[in-house]
Amino acid sequence: MAEEKTEGGYTEHKELSKDRNHLAFAVLTMSDTRDEETDKSGKIIKELLLGQGHRVVHYRVVKENPEHIRREISACIQNTEVAVIITNGGTGVAKRDGTFEVVSSLLDKPLTGFGEIFRYLSYDDIGSGAMMSRATAGIVGNKVLFAIPGSSGAVRLAMEKLILLEAGHLYWEITK
Repeated sequence: MAEEKTEGGYTEHKELSKDRNHLAFAVLTMSDTRDEETDKSGKIIKELLLGQGHRVVHYRVVKENPEHIRREISACIQNTEVAVIITNGGTGVAKRDGTFEVVSSLLDKPLTGFGEIFRYLSYDDIGSGAMMSRATAGIVGNKVLFAIPGSSGAVRLAMEKLILLEAGHLYWEITK
């Protein structure tokens, strides 16, 4: 693993940009029905990240199976090039939705405010159905992990109102 100790006493990855405004992201879409060609939400996330000068160093569509989800997120956690992981899909209340449980079990420090604010903002768009979202975020090791719904509207909302505004700051806080 390519890590080094810095004067401040924290560990940082050599492969990651030191500029918090230009980070390396992993984008994972949880879906049994989409593939890389039909993954509209994954494309939106990647376009928004690239438009802000970030890099997408890993992208995959993952079947909605807890074992597959855990394996793919864990691989991103181990990837020294990745600073921030964004998952989309599988955060609802349907029987097959298991992203929330997997992500929650991996977090060292949950950021409960992310889900609370996301649902608050969603309420303006979709009304009381916002309560069914289990969007969540947190810190795992030295990575920031976001789990957001898979609808295009929810992806745009999370990216434009929350993630793009705070991912760099969050990453800076955990690596300073």
